[in-house]
Amino acid sequence: MEDKEKCMPGGCNDGCSCAEEDADYLTLEFDDGQEVECEIMGVFEFEGKEYIALIPDDGSDDVYIYGYKETNDEEFELIDIEDDEEFKKVVEEFEKLTVEE
Repeated sequence: MEDKEKCMPGGCNDGCSCAEEDADYLTLEFDDGQEVECEIMGVFEFEGKEYIALIPDDGSDDVYIYGYKETNDEEFELIDIEDDEEFKKVVEEFEKLTVEE
C-alpha cells in the first residue's frame, strides 16, 4: 500500500501529496438492503491491524470504522469489528489521530 493511501484528510505533514488528492468514495450495502455512499477518510494502523474510517453521505456527523484488509493491489475487504473492547480502543485511537491532524 502506498503511503498516500494511509493519509488522513488535510495531509500528513510528511511531504506526501494526500491533501492534493481527490476524495475516494465507496458504497456500503447493509443487511437490510440500504445503501450509503461514503467518503474514505483514511486508513490507519493500530496494534498491528489496519482500519478504515468512512464518512457517510447521509447528512449525519457519523464516522464508520471497519477493519481493513487488502486482498490485492486493486481490492480490499471491510471487516466488521465485532469485539466491543477492540472497537472501543480503535475509536479512541481514531479520535487521537483526528485531534493530531
